[in-house]
Amino acid sequence: MATFAELGLSEQLVTSLSALGFEEPTPIQEAAIPAILAGRDVLGQAATGTGKTAAFALPLIERWTLGAEPGAPMILVLTPTRELCLQVSESFHSYGRDAGLVVTPIYGGQEYGRQIRALKRGTHVVVATPGRALDHISRGTLNLEEINAVVLDEADEMLDLGFADELDAIFAALPEHVQTALFSATLPPRIARIADEHLNNPERISIAREVTPEGEAPRVPQIAYVVPRSYRTAALGRILDLEDPELAIIFARTRNEVDELTEALRVRGYSVEALHGGLDQPTRDRVMRRARAGQLDAVVATDVAARGIDLENLTHVINFGIPASFETYVHRIGRTGRAGRTGTAITLIEPREHRQLRALERFTRSTIEMRTVPSATDVQAKRLEVMRGAIEELLSGEGLDRFRVVVESLCEEHDPMDVAAAAVRFAFESEGGADDTTEIPAFAARERRERRDEGDRREYAPREERPRREPRAPEPGMTRLFIGAGRMSGIRPGDIVGAIANEANVSSRAIGAIDISDRFTLAEVDESIAEQVIEALQGVRFKGRTVTVRLDNGGRREERGERADGGDRPRRGGRYDDAPRTERPRREDRYGRFDDEERRGPRR
Repeated sequence: MATFAELGLSEQLVTSLSALGFEEPTPIQEAAIPAILAGRDVLGQAATGTGKTAAFALPLIERWTLGAEPGAPMILVLTPTRELCLQVSESFHSYGRDAGLVVTPIYGGQEYGRQIRALKRGTHVVVATPGRALDHISRGTLNLEEINAVVLDEADEMLDLGFADELDAIFAALPEHVQTALFSATLPPRIARIADEHLNNPERISIAREVTPEGEAPRVPQIAYVVPRSYRTAALGRILDLEDPELAIIFARTRNEVDELTEALRVRGYSVEALHGGLDQPTRDRVMRRARAGQLDAVVATDVAARGIDLENLTHVINFGIPASFETYVHRIGRTGRAGRTGTAITLIEPREHRQLRALERFTRSTIEMRTVPSATDVQAKRLEVMRGAIEELLSGEGLDRFRVVVESLCEEHDPMDVAAAAVRFAFESEGGADDTTEIPAFAARERRERRDEGDRREYAPREERPRREPRAPEPGMTRLFIGAGRMSGIRPGDIVGAIANEANVSSRAIGAIDISDRFTLAEVDESIAEQVIEALQGVRFKGRTVTVRLDNGGRREERGERADGGDRPRRGGRYDDAPRTERPRREDRYGRFDDEERRGPRR
């Protein structure tokens, strides 16, 4: 492996890196630094936490800013979130401190006046979120005339957050022949579109995910627990008790779910804060300060709110439900185990979702271990073990004299062993150790039948001859809704849960099973709020189009809008007309024609 000096960095930067503790470049740095120093455009893919910031910051500082006086910015870096904007700014400042580098972060939530004054004083590098950067360009306060290089950091996240139009507008305002670098953890087709439009014959760099050698434990083990929806919160509490994380991020799907889960964990005695889009910037900053200071056990967050967060003391990432996409899963678990540290990724899923784990394993090229939810006895044993260690630490210290009077008086009347056991029980129950008696049902996946004998012909029978599987009845107290969009429209369970919870302002606990077919979705909700949900979803757009939302009629697939053989036919009078044309009653259309006549246009 080459050294930073051998990659082409000057002695000044190499000295700064040595002072910061950088010993050797990571694979993404080893590949990207020489390409950027040579003036090439770069399209880089590497997992979160592999050193992408240094991979573009170091060569750009070397190539464009060393020896230059601050003035109009020479480098523009775009990031998806405020948190990442500040982190990238701090990294540029650390690398170029000895070279007099001036870095200016501009992002939403901070007053314009302060940012305008910083830009007027002169700078070398501007690190910005796309929306605020475009605002300054429109105001004329961000001068792009001297920009030599532009970087899109975490480009896939910027597109996920809806910044595609802002990025196009910013590129349109840049000078021609600007060196461009695009870095992303994943490279979906929409990233390829941006690369084709804005990068000139780029150097393509792809760093494969780390593969654990056979016989070694993975640096970030991935674990899954299959738990019925109504038991997920209790299961999460037990998992946290057993894992005892230094700091965990727990990802939930909606703001309501974040708030409910935060309150439930606080009741269990955890120090927890919520993080979602409904919080103002001072509150978000307070949460992050507490997390970095080690004052929290966990942060419960939505994906959008947690993007760009890098916490060195983060040991666990927990998915409270399977993520909406595999790329989201990769981003989430990439937040732990960074820079050679270890971490743990845990996912709680419902029984109906367990088959998706195999697809996740194929996508991540890693193993996800299925575990059984800890029992109440397991948790109590763990707590007693922790308490034993705490008591041993107290016994080896001082300050016990004032408690001896109480112990001696009790020992005069009771057996000393009983006194000690009663003291341990009192401390144990004071911490809530005796509260958890919930019986969480174990999950057992049904094994796939391998035999295809004469008694099981369904898999090979023509579709029209297969027995029709009608949907099961809703759970007691639940009502099933019909939503006129399904898999062919790109609908996923997270879309349905988010729409119902956010638009109808109801708890995610009131949402039951979700069954997505090709052309429609059936979603169970608490029957007491069914009408409220239907009314709230009227006019709401799913994947860009408005759809029908109503109570399900409980009928067969044909009555819901899908033929048994998967095809579509126009409805007539609420039924599919499957009779031969010669046997159908003649119908007259709005032009006075009968449907069995040759169509030559309207009668005159």
